[in-house]
Amino acid sequence: MSTPPAQPAAPGHPAPARTVSATSGPRPLVPYLATTGRILRQLRNDRRTVAMILVVPALLMTLLYFIYQDVPVAPHQPVSLFDRVGMSMLGILPFIVMFLITAIAMQRERTSGTLERLLTTPLSKLDLLGGYGTAFSLAAAAQAAVACLVSFGLLDLDAAGSPLWVVIIAIVDAVLGVALGLLCSAFARTEFQAVQFMPVVVAPQIFLCGLLVPREQLPDWLQVISNVMPLSYAVDALHEVSVSAEPTGLMWRDLGIVAGFAAVALCLGAATLRRRTV
Repeated sequence: MSTPPAQPAAPGHPAPARTVSATSGPRPLVPYLATTGRILRQLRNDRRTVAMILVVPALLMTLLYFIYQDVPVAPHQPVSLFDRVGMSMLGILPFIVMFLITAIAMQRERTSGTLERLLTTPLSKLDLLGGYGTAFSLAAAAQAAVACLVSFGLLDLDAAGSPLWVVIIAIVDAVLGVALGLLCSAFARTEFQAVQFMPVVVAPQIFLCGLLVPREQLPDWLQVISNVMPLSYAVDALHEVSVSAEPTGLMWRDLGIVAGFAAVALCLGAATLRRRTV
């Protein structure tokens, strides 16, 4: 049934109030969801990136399995080398992959002018960061699930705790990689320069996280440096899962520290989201 047009108000009488449609109000989630959908569509259309996210970590874990397959277990070691190193790599690989992808993707947004145009729209920095974080977190969740499925289901990786906790820690590590990649992209002018941050930001954390040498066996000054690197706490959290059947207080503490580092890096990354032209 059609609504008759409003009649003009008579002289000396106030005009009738207009009826505001319920759908014309502000919709704060629309920009955030639009940004998330745009990033996910870009990832879906980039098959090489999808393969890097989903396939490469599983292949590297398979390679690691064959490397340690015939290595005998030392009498003083409670677990095999593959179980010890593989558990740590389930947290390290998502961190590395998501750092690279995010740094390159955000730098591409900057150099192509997409970020410049987005910042001239009503889209807020929170919507932009939230969209990136959500999209890449979903990708990280899929990556962690595939890597853990291959490791625990096909490669017989053994842990005292539930593989679900390994997946959760791996996702948090991947979000940390997203946050640091977003932050580092602000200091690069090209995609090649963004990749160059990997040996500066990522490699020292791999060397000092306890993967190569237990952190308590490092020289004192290296232990101090290791204590301020978030990947050290991610590896410690995974170690707690590997030796304890139930979540421990140390695991929760280490996981919280990693999440805190990611939040700080995202806040610093937000400060870099500014227009370069006036």
